Amino acid sequence: MRYQKLEIQEANWQWKYLLKKHREGENITKHTEQSLIELKVQFLTTLQHSPAEIEQWIKAEMTAEQRKRMRQSIRAKRKRFFNAEKLTTKKKSIDLDYASWLRLSKYSKTHAMTLSETINHLIDERENQHLYSEQMAKMKASLKDLLK
Repeated sequence: MRYQKLEIQEANWQWKYLLKKHREGENITKHTEQSLIELKVQFLTTLQHSPAEIEQWIKAEMTAEQRKRMRQSIRAKRKRFFNAEKLTTKKKSIDLDYASWLRLSKYSKTHAMTLSETINHLIDERENQHLYSEQMAKMKASLKDLLK
């Protein structure tokens, strides 16, 4: 496994995930009766610092599909968490207008690059163009001085 599983951290993420889903109105248990759901969730809230008990609660109170969705979410969180530790793998997001994203996407596809590589490429091109124009301006100025 590429990303290390830390039991306490994983249990904390699971606990937070479950309570967040409950607050959003999703049923996080296999039960359908509202009073029973509330009872199970109240019990879950007391388990914050008990990783083994959280795991038992998950096995006892959730359906296989619910556990699968939670595992996928936790796996993604684990990946983001460990990638954020290194500068080389840390991700940042930016907001683009649809038209800008579309142009950038088309450009990156035609040049077989990722969006990040495309952005770096375009910035490098612009910087090189700026350096070139500065050098040309200096050369023109020095030629004018020579011709005087």
